[in-house]
Amino acid sequence: METRAASVPRARITADVAAEVRRRFGTPCYVYDRAALDAAARAALAFPAPFGLTVRYAMKANPSRGILALFRELGLDVDASSDYEVERALRAGFAPERIQLTSQMPSRSLREHVARGVLFNACSLHQLEEFGRIAPGGEISVRVNPGLGTGSTKRTNTGGPASSFGIWHEAMGEVVAIARRHRLRVRRLHSHVGSGTDPEVWKRCARMTLDLVQALPEVATVNLGGGFKVGRMPEEPSVDLADVGAHVRREIEAFRDRDGRALHLEIEPGTFLVANAGAIVASCVDVVATGAEGYLFAKLDAGMPEITRPSLYGAQHPIDVLARGREQAAVVFVGPCCESGDILTPAPGDPEALAPRWVPRPEIGDLVVVGGAGAYCAGMATINYNSYPQAPEAMLGPDGRLTLLRRRQAPEQIWQNEV
Repeated sequence: METRAASVPRARITADVAAEVRRRFGTPCYVYDRAALDAAARAALAFPAPFGLTVRYAMKANPSRGILALFRELGLDVDASSDYEVERALRAGFAPERIQLTSQMPSRSLREHVARGVLFNACSLHQLEEFGRIAPGGEISVRVNPGLGTGSTKRTNTGGPASSFGIWHEAMGEVVAIARRHRLRVRRLHSHVGSGTDPEVWKRCARMTLDLVQALPEVATVNLGGGFKVGRMPEEPSVDLADVGAHVRREIEAFRDRDGRALHLEIEPGTFLVANAGAIVASCVDVVATGAEGYLFAKLDAGMPEITRPSLYGAQHPIDVLARGREQAAVVFVGPCCESGDILTPAPGDPEALAPRWVPRPEIGDLVVVGGAGAYCAGMATINYNSYPQAPEAMLGPDGRLTLLRRRQAPEQIWQNEV
């Protein structure tokens, strides 16, 4: 059911590449490996779907225009989580009909989106009612909470009674009533239960979602969301996409046999597509120790402003010190912020505890690569804390050439909106 993390494409950030990144763009800097992005996208597009497949990139994972443009060229569509992400997807060249808005916040631009042809996924009864007033007689997607979720932490679980995402499955009667009142055609049913490590939970949710389709006779497409866990650390497992896909294929075929509908399938990978295709190239700026009973700390110029996952929920990222011939040492890596939580090596799942890594003993000036930084890093960064500028982004091509995707934020841009 699971494969080791090594099976997921990873960014190839060699010492020479890291040195060139620092020379041309400075540190910290995000680097995305185009070959790894391409391989992950093609793996997702190979997901077995007997009656047609649409792969929507969950762009909240990383909304960089360079990544969006690449995925557009490869044939992926987009799932946007806000009005602003819709605008970014349009700017990256996606046609409106290839963009679906699935937002926690009711859209303030819904009328405009509908007029342009952007697809809408109602995530609450209120959102469904609002769409009905704006577009009576229109086609709609509905996001449902099937009552079960999965996640490596509660903060990555988007299903079940403790999650506010989607319409609770027991409210399907109200969905039908609202749709009838506004003459809406519910053509797509959507669920997403979180990015967890247990493929059996993901499979159970798929069956539960298909059971809900039976209450909506006009549904022609089922969107099973994302939740394809990838291991960033070498010891972390990754979900076997082919195994999950084979199960889903059987479920969709069985549904056709008993219901008569050949459902088109949509999936929405985010982490799977970009997590291990990205890294942060950083520099060691200081080394301090707190005595025999304490710790050896390596301070990097990358931290919370670039990667909040470790301090937010104890997420683990591989860290490589690009140095040879050094003795190994137990090192706690920290960022540059005046914040005790700016820790890059917390204990797994526990941002309050420290977990030193055995690495070549760092020295000031060393290049350090933080891996697994393609998803929920640049897109979820706490930029401008301590007034640190937003880091640049670069793409590493298959030929080894580096292309700048986003410049480093200039200091004056930090305060340019102050009045």
